[in-house]
Amino acid sequence: MDAQTSARQRLVEQLRREGIVDEAVLAAIGRVPRDAFLPADVADQAYENAALPIGHGQTISQPYVVALMTENLRLSGREHVLEVGTGSGYQAALLAELAATVVTVERVPALQETARQTLARLGYANVTLHAANGTLGWAPEAPYDRILVAAGGPIVPTSLLQQLAVDGRLVMPVGKPREQQLVLVERAAEGFH
Repeated sequence: MDAQTSARQRLVEQLRREGIVDEAVLAAIGRVPRDAFLPADVADQAYENAALPIGHGQTISQPYVVALMTENLRLSGREHVLEVGTGSGYQAALLAELAATVVTVERVPALQETARQTLARLGYANVTLHAANGTLGWAPEAPYDRILVAAGGPIVPTSLLQQLAVDGRLVMPVGKPREQQLVLVERAAEGFH
C-alpha cells in the first residue's frame, strides 16, 4: 500500500470514529485521491481533516463536512445529482462514485476549468461541469434527485427547490457565516419538509 492510499485509509477511520456510518461514502473517500484536487503547496495536507485553500479565495471543504453532507443525500447509485459549488472538483468526484450522473456548477471559471481537467484525468465521465451562478442551479438538466450545496447562504434559494424532484433531498449549510446549520430539505408530493 502506497503512502497516499494509507493516508486515505487513516482519514476514513477517523471519519468513522467521528460518526460517519455510511460505508459507501467511506469507501468512496478511500478511493478518491483528495491530493489530486489540491494545489501543490497544500497537497501534503490532503488527508488531514481540515478545509484547505484552493485559490481564488475558495477552500476545499473539511472531509468530515463533505462526508456528512454526502451521507445525508442517501445515494443509492441511481440518482441524478446537482452540486452547487464545484470548487476543485473533489466533492463532485465523490458524488460521481455514488450516483448515476452529476451536474456541477461553479461561479469561478478558473476553478471550474481546473476541476474539469482533474475529473477528466481521473476518468470521471459521469460529471458535467458548468461555469454559472450556483444560486440559480442548472435548470436545463433539472429535475434533480439530490442537490448538494457546498457553500452556505442565508436561505435555501427558491430556484434550487424548484429544481428538486419529488422524493428528492437537498443538503445545504444555512444561516449567517459564523452561525450556519446543515439543513436537509425533502420534497414530497404535497410540498417541502
